[in-house]
Amino acid sequence: MSPPVNSVVSDTVLPPRVSVVVIGGGIIGVSTALFLAEKGVSVALCEKGRIGGEQSSRNWGWCRSIGRDAREIPLAIESLRLWRGMNERTGGDTGFRQAGIVDLCESEKDIAKHERWLEECRPYQLDARLVRGPALAKLVSGAARSFLAGLHAPTDGRAEPSQAAPVIAEAARARGATILTSCAVRGLDLQAGRIAGVVTEKGRIATDAAVLAGGAWSRLFCGNAGIDLPQLKVLASVFRTAPLSGGPEITGATNILAWRKRLDGGYTIARRNANVADITPDSFRLLRHYLPTLRQYYGEVRLGFGRRFFAEWRVPRRWSLDKQTPFEAVRVLDPAPRRSTLAEARSELSRAFPVFADVPVAESWGGMIDVTPDAVPVIDEVARIPGFFIATGFSGHGFGIGPGAARLVADLVAGDVPVVERAPFRLDRFPRILS
Repeated sequence: MSPPVNSVVSDTVLPPRVSVVVIGGGIIGVSTALFLAEKGVSVALCEKGRIGGEQSSRNWGWCRSIGRDAREIPLAIESLRLWRGMNERTGGDTGFRQAGIVDLCESEKDIAKHERWLEECRPYQLDARLVRGPALAKLVSGAARSFLAGLHAPTDGRAEPSQAAPVIAEAARARGATILTSCAVRGLDLQAGRIAGVVTEKGRIATDAAVLAGGAWSRLFCGNAGIDLPQLKVLASVFRTAPLSGGPEITGATNILAWRKRLDGGYTIARRNANVADITPDSFRLLRHYLPTLRQYYGEVRLGFGRRFFAEWRVPRRWSLDKQTPFEAVRVLDPAPRRSTLAEARSELSRAFPVFADVPVAESWGGMIDVTPDAVPVIDEVARIPGFFIATGFSGHGFGIGPGAARLVADLVAGDVPVVERAPFRLDRFPRILS
């Protein structure tokens, strides 16, 4: 079941020409459109379904620096800076609150892992630290058991996934961007090997640059352009509770549970380290890319096999731009959540915080996360297709680092000095990207 998302009404006129077309209306796409519009660049955003309809509204709502891959820390720092000013910037409420995040330690092994991370990230001067004893008990009020320690970042925060992308999209429109929903981009129009336009289901838009921020759909789109983007999809399952008094104020996690207090007084809850990677035809095509990751994170991702294999087998991998595409056949990916995973999360929640024992589950949903082999996003221009930029593969981190990532994309497209070093996110770190 899809979580509720604030509605964004589409513009009705397809512009004949803009400087940049953004493909995808999730948090990365709408933020990219906003930052480009702020630079004075004419931009149209095309979303095949609705703004924020997929993983951008289905995630946990964390905006964190804590526990990031070191390559993502600069993006996280810039994103948090942008999140803190996003409500003022947009004139709306994204739900961002700087409420802190804590990752709880249940063993000495957990503590050692966090200590290694703190040492690795020391050059970035983050405010994260290990807390213990009474200070930790005060942070995590209402817990039924004591924890050895907690990695705490007081300036990390949380936002509302159902509100953020729509608010940012409207702010982009207010600055001159065209926002088109139910308008799938079928493919790229290339002339002399570079971007000359995009072909949508409603007609062609001439443009000098296109940004693909297509989330879980990005590999399929790239394949039709001859780009073998290494990206798979994993299923995350989440539920939200009815409003509740007396629960923890801070956003946090144990080894198997993650929670966030919502603006409505309820909580978003997930079973941590239990995303499902269904085996699909792409699993075999990309096996050599992902084997090292599977070995490294063995036990944190659950493999599955079922209807998705055959459903994806039937999806065409190449198509003509004058015919209906897979993006029009499925407007919004709305997978069913894994009920057993939700049950595990609910059981652990009640054990960790007895106040949740009888609270009703208001809603549950699934979401497809776009994952790269190294769990770090691609943010880059495709060298052999000048003017074509990719921002995808955020591996479950896209909501929190979305604003910083979009700022980097906008800088690259505009030819400005990048807000952070771009090298860790280059596409060519993966071999054989062009077919």
